[in-house]
Amino acid sequence: MTRVVLGSASSGRLKVLRQAGIDPLVVVSGVDEDRLIAELGPDASPAEVVCALAQAKAEQVAGELDRTIAADCVVIGCDSMLYLDGRLCGKPESIEAARQLWQSMAGRSGQLYTGHCVIRLQDNDIVHCEAQTSITTVHFGTPEPDDLEAYLADGESLRVAGGFTLDGLGGWFIDGVDGDPSAVLGIGLPLTRALLRRAGLSIAALWAPTA
Repeated sequence: MTRVVLGSASSGRLKVLRQAGIDPLVVVSGVDEDRLIAELGPDASPAEVVCALAQAKAEQVAGELDRTIAADCVVIGCDSMLYLDGRLCGKPESIEAARQLWQSMAGRSGQLYTGHCVIRLQDNDIVHCEAQTSITTVHFGTPEPDDLEAYLADGESLRVAGGFTLDGLGGWFIDGVDGDPSAVLGIGLPLTRALLRRAGLSIAALWAPTA
């Protein structure tokens, strides 16, 4: 059976895959995201940035796998960033940064860009590599000041791109989503399904045994 490897430390992505029947091996990449973004330069589009990050993570993980795993596996790399007011926002670096971000996006809409990369390995060689981006519009509510401060104090906003979640405490402050909700959770199932199919893999064949 082809092993699925998730090249991400995201608990949200792991949860999405497990709920969708796949129990991946988790291998976290050590990609220097800030350096890669700087190398791409200011003219890179949001889609190019998240795709490049997703591919860099997948490639690094693919190159470090044990040979027994790399004999037959698929590596999935992802990266998400919120595009708001002409800039990409990753994980806030501090509570104050998260507070400013929420003050900027409250009552407005932003685009969440999620890069996906799928690398297929057979006999320890890469036989397929493809990256693509999904874009989901997120409509933010306006939290009451005391609710926002309580949310910020919890620390959840510091662990996720854009400082919000859909399936956690932040979900109380999301008014709606246009597009794929699973992408907002970290990994878009429709896009991942298409990428896996083009890599020659059936979704049903990757489902973990239930017994």
